[in-house]
Amino acid sequence: MSYVDGFVCPVKNEKKDAYLESAIKAADIFKEYGAVAVWENWGNDIPEGEVTSFPLSVKLQDGETVVFSWIVWPSKAVRDDAWGKLMQDDRMKMEDMPFDGKRMFWGGFENILSV
Repeated sequence: MSYVDGFVCPVKNEKKDAYLESAIKAADIFKEYGAVAVWENWGNDIPEGEVTSFPLSVKLQDGETVVFSWIVWPSKAVRDDAWGKLMQDDRMKMEDMPFDGKRMFWGGFENILSV
């Protein structure tokens, strides 16, 4: 089955276009290294939780939106090989990241159901 990398980060609303531009560039590189699909999702219905929620998870501030993204890989082996190469690829270096990387979180997931 496929393997998925998931990401959640806060982005300032005024940086939405810059974020999308950087995401498009990164998606092309991910696909070059074997990704099957890349999804970027701009939050628009994200309730604030009392115990946990997307806004709480990234310490969302006024004027920011939560972005939820994922990359689909054909397998964990392809993903692991790709990330080794991606970290060495100069095209992945960002001078001015359009999101707060310190409040971003991510993880790899084995797909157990796809309908």
